Amino acid sequence: MKTEKEKMLQSELYDAADKVLMEERVRCKDLCFEYNSLRPSLQNERQDLLKKLLGKTGNNFLIEQPFYCDYGYNIEIGENFYTNVNCTILDVAKVTFGDNVLIAPNCGFYTAEHPIDPEIRKSGLESARPITVGNNVWIGAQSIILPGVTIGDNAIIGAGSVVTKDIPANAIAVGNPCRVIKTT
Repeated sequence: MKTEKEKMLQSELYDAADKVLMEERVRCKDLCFEYNSLRPSLQNERQDLLKKLLGKTGNNFLIEQPFYCDYGYNIEIGENFYTNVNCTILDVAKVTFGDNVLIAPNCGFYTAEHPIDPEIRKSGLESARPITVGNNVWIGAQSIILPGVTIGDNAIIGAGSVVTKDIPANAIAVGNPCRVIKTT
């Protein structure tokens, strides 16, 4: 029989109130609180804490404070990763960022989903789908990336976009819902 964590990691319906998962989220929230409380000048300490929190990091990255996530271990960032303030990553499923990714302020990456069926939703079950962001991607301020989305290499997501579907490589995409307006 699968654990709730195994179900979660396999994008199946799972119980988010599971004791193990709740403990893992509390651990993550504690680490985020600690990270967000560190002085910005303490670069080495900040980087060490993020390496402890995140599933995988490159050597050169900067995540501005405040930063929030659910588990941390489902987040992988590549080299030369930068996110500005108020980034939230609900990493119930894997969230992978390639190299040279730039994220503007107030962006959210949300893998969690609640069932459409109200009876299942009332039961407290939920699921998640992974998000993948390619290399050399720039995501504009206050953009939201929804479950299951892949953003291709060299893409640009305009400020305020709500990305509900995959964005191909070399595309400039904007809007709510986000759509491709140009390819380079």
